[in-house]
Amino acid sequence: MSVTPPSTSDLFAGPFALGTLSADDHPAFPALVDGGGQVLDLRSALADPALTMRTLLEQWPTVLPRLRALAVEPGHVRRPVSEFRILAPVEPRQVFQSGANYRQHVIDLHVAHRAPDDERSEEERRAEAAEIMDRRAAEDLPYVFIGLPGSITGPYDDVTLPAWAAKPDWELELAAVIGRPVYRVPPGEALECVAGYTIANDLTDRATVFRRDMPQIGTDWLRSKNAPGFTPLGPWIVPAESVGDTGDLRLTLKLNGEVMQDESTKDMIFGVARMVAYASQTARLLPGDLVLTGSPAGNGMHWGRLLRDGDVMESSITGLGAQRTRCVAEGR
Repeated sequence: MSVTPPSTSDLFAGPFALGTLSADDHPAFPALVDGGGQVLDLRSALADPALTMRTLLEQWPTVLPRLRALAVEPGHVRRPVSEFRILAPVEPRQVFQSGANYRQHVIDLHVAHRAPDDERSEEERRAEAAEIMDRRAAEDLPYVFIGLPGSITGPYDDVTLPAWAAKPDWELELAAVIGRPVYRVPPGEALECVAGYTIANDLTDRATVFRRDMPQIGTDWLRSKNAPGFTPLGPWIVPAESVGDTGDLRLTLKLNGEVMQDESTKDMIFGVARMVAYASQTARLLPGDLVLTGSPAGNGMHWGRLLRDGDVMESSITGLGAQRTRCVAEGR
């Protein structure tokens, strides 16, 4: 099941975007969507019947000029995007997730997760969190961990809330899509490895973030973030050249029509280049991989209102389109 997606495709920046679509007469296929909402099947346009979004991204430096031409080239069969189901735009091999990367968000969480024996005032705890953020920025230490591709779902698909997830929360994030293999790249060259950007909602069960049986071992990201469907992705991959500077994009998430998150990437502690470079110091990033860049203030923990059966989230990022997902309790 899924909710009705937006009817327009002109929400993305630039002359075209990429997506993975399907229909009754079309199994999943990589598509170019132009500014008029017309879909071009890239398998036929590029004469590669086995083409997927990931194999397309593996050719990114050489295929990008051809995609630019196809966006305006006449003579190809195109169909309206409304005739298709929009899936997650790519199936990555690796998902790199970032925590504690928006200053105000981290301060809010630091206050919300107060230890029972912490009797300091909110002002004192906020000051402590701000000091920690300043130190991390100065020492160039982003917080990156690994997510599972199996948590990814489409941008308009229902999200099942597992029965065990007592405090499911939303986390709207800008996601960078890698377009070439990269290992130990410096920050000054990191953006050359990014093919484009998309929207991710990195759902988290706050009740299972920290291990209660053994607090000393810290966070449990497997349990809290990787349930099936916990990462709605897309709808589009918008080429990096169309997005331009990612230093001031607006992230907005509405819950049942009410704005919960509304922040600029200006509040990031570490920008996209530093996040990609940092992840590449340890791991080899591959075409199609995702680097999620953290979530701004305004999560459910801040509002004291977590996700429930029937909730609808609407998420948008400047130039990347919008996704709309409905929450469904497990077993309903």
